[in-house]
Amino acid sequence: MPSYVAENATIDPRAQIDDEVEIGPYCVLGPKTRIGRGTRLENNVTVMGDVTIGCYNHIYPNAVLGGEPQDITYRGSDTKVVLGDHNIIRECVTINRASEKEEGVTAVGDNNFLMACCHVAHDCQLGSHIIIANGTLLAGHVHIHDYASLSGAVAVHQYVTIGSYSFVSGVSAVRHDVPPYMLVEGNPARPRCINAVGLKRNDFPSQIIQALAEAHKLLYRSKVGLENAWEILRANGQLVPQVNHLLSFVQGQHEGMHGRGRERRRAA
Repeated sequence: MPSYVAENATIDPRAQIDDEVEIGPYCVLGPKTRIGRGTRLENNVTVMGDVTIGCYNHIYPNAVLGGEPQDITYRGSDTKVVLGDHNIIRECVTINRASEKEEGVTAVGDNNFLMACCHVAHDCQLGSHIIIANGTLLAGHVHIHDYASLSGAVAVHQYVTIGSYSFVSGVSAVRHDVPPYMLVEGNPARPRCINAVGLKRNDFPSQIIQALAEAHKLLYRSKVGLENAWEILRANGQLVPQVNHLLSFVQGQHEGMHGRGRERRRAA
């Protein structure tokens, strides 16, 4: 049995709730809710539709998980939201369940921090250790890789991919894929430099940071082209796995439509 359920919470008897779960006043949980051990729901949290919440999450007031996708083509199929473990979901965050256009799952991994009033739209796929600041909006089908950080009031276009260890500055309009390890900002957001602070905080060796900085210089300042950048970095002994990952990401981005690699796969 749960360790604590407020008397005025409304929980469908078919909901599956593990031990040591705390459910605060005026929460509403639907019949297909599943909540793992140690998760805490503050007051006025709404869980609707088919939603699985993992262990030791902390969900703050007025968050809504599992609402129908805001997609006019949605026809009521039984799509899902899956939330991993150790996530912090702050006030008024909305995470919509998926549409019928991809895998049928909106997924959030582990150890993420979604600050107040963020919106995670249908079919988004978030990895782990991601920080998303207040008021940031993710359109449908956005993918965010591990350890990415998005500042406040960022708007992300549908089908954008945001690479690992990247940083998106506040009030940016993200219309194109964000390469890993880069700092982007603006309207539209463009790579300005490497995310040096984030890389240092995550214990990247100095030689890796230097190699990524040189790759950024070749791609976005000297603009030598992708193939030439590959050859120059190889000749300089800087084609480390992280640089290879960056260049492969950029290659996929260029092969897509509108600077979004997944747009090509969507069209196919």
